[in-house]
Amino acid sequence: MTAPRPRLAVRGLLLIDDRLLLVNAWGGGKSDLLCAPGGGVELHSSLHDNLIREFFEETGLNIAVGAPCLVNEFHAPGHDFHQVDIYFRVTLLAGDPLAPWTDPEGIVTERHLIARGDMHRYRYKPDSLPDAAWGESLLYDPLEPLVR
Repeated sequence: MTAPRPRLAVRGLLLIDDRLLLVNAWGGGKSDLLCAPGGGVELHSSLHDNLIREFFEETGLNIAVGAPCLVNEFHAPGHDFHQVDIYFRVTLLAGDPLAPWTDPEGIVTERHLIARGDMHRYRYKPDSLPDAAWGESLLYDPLEPLVR
């Protein structure tokens, strides 16, 4: 039997008028936790191409992918789940972040544009998200526990 391996995902940090775009992390109202748009990497597709696809699916926005700014790991202690997220800075090419849209997978049902000074009013992961979004350097977050 093959041991479970970490899942690889990509996420995009989009600042619009100095506000960060976040989406709900769980479908069906299971949680109020927010995260950056993105998702799992498909084989034989670049990280950039995966992020462009996932970002569009979750937000309806077309983006250009820039430099990486955060590598974050999270896991579910006691379960076979471990994910490595690579976060990239992204810029908006087309679309309206306030226009209605439907995630084809039905997971993302809300979008938020949040100023750094208001981040404390929301639950989000990873904990280093504000530093990555508004900072200058590449960050690494080792093994945060998965939360809902």
